[in-house]
Amino acid sequence: MGEVKLLGTRHSPYLHRVIWALKLKGIPYEFIEQDLDNKSPLLLQSNPVHKKIPVLIHGGNPIAESVIILEYIEEKWPQNPLLPSDPYEKAVARFWVKFADEKGLSISKVLQSSGEEQEKARKESLEMLEIIEEHAPGLGQKKFFGGDKIGMVDLTLGRLAHWMGVTEEVTGVKIMEAGKFPRLEAWMKNFKEDPVIKENLPEFKDTLAVMKRHRETLLASK
Repeated sequence: MGEVKLLGTRHSPYLHRVIWALKLKGIPYEFIEQDLDNKSPLLLQSNPVHKKIPVLIHGGNPIAESVIILEYIEEKWPQNPLLPSDPYEKAVARFWVKFADEKGLSISKVLQSSGEEQEKARKESLEMLEIIEEHAPGLGQKKFFGGDKIGMVDLTLGRLAHWMGVTEEVTGVKIMEAGKFPRLEAWMKNFKEDPVIKENLPEFKDTLAVMKRHRETLLASK
């Protein structure tokens, strides 16, 4: 199969997309913690362009960017598929993966900003949630976006089930009002209760402490 290594930081939502995928497919791996303030030679060598985590190394070959890593995992280990087999359904799933990956950045911006910039990010996050609630196929009809099993869309949106709450707690900015997104709320509950996800979520209080320090450092540097 080839040795699998995973470079990342324990509280990254992007890292956890990959962890969940590997766990769901039963792929053993070695996790190598990274210090982003003092990036390791292995990280810089493995991702010389962006110098970011996560990076999956399989058989000595590095793959960067979480969604690309998910695609690689899906093709390399087809058991317990994360994408539908039907070409149209697969295309729809990839659309929502792309949407979630791109629009989800607004939640990060809420954490990383203040004032008018933060309010703009909050509104963008709210708009993203409204679009998902209204238009995401299957949401509210089945347990997960892909049906009764977790798929790639669920993994990409996984940050909503944990890190969005952390962001709200750290910033004091409410993004998801209770009762406003009933289908999304039901999905979040199902997602967090799945055994693989539940066993591989970082502790809320630990993530809170890390994200609080991250925010303070970013704001102090502006």
